[in-house]
Amino acid sequence: MSMQQEPGHGHSPAAWTAVIVSIAGLSVATMALFLELMVVFYIGLAVFVGGLLMGPLLAAMGYGVHGPKWQPKDPH
Repeated sequence: MSMQQEPGHGHSPAAWTAVIVSIAGLSVATMALFLELMVVFYIGLAVFVGGLLMGPLLAAMGYGVHGPKWQPKDPH
């Protein structure tokens, strides 16, 4: 499949931001759970949920695939 036909499965600032924030939140929550730091665990979970909400929010703001603020990379 060439770059012209590829629909852009998550290759946008909205998707990358959502994934990075979600992974960071889950990483913090996991470490806090093992260390029995429950306040930090819940903060990590809140960051994770915030990351999940960031993807659609940023896409609605135009940073999703084919949004007005999205600039694809040159394939060459």
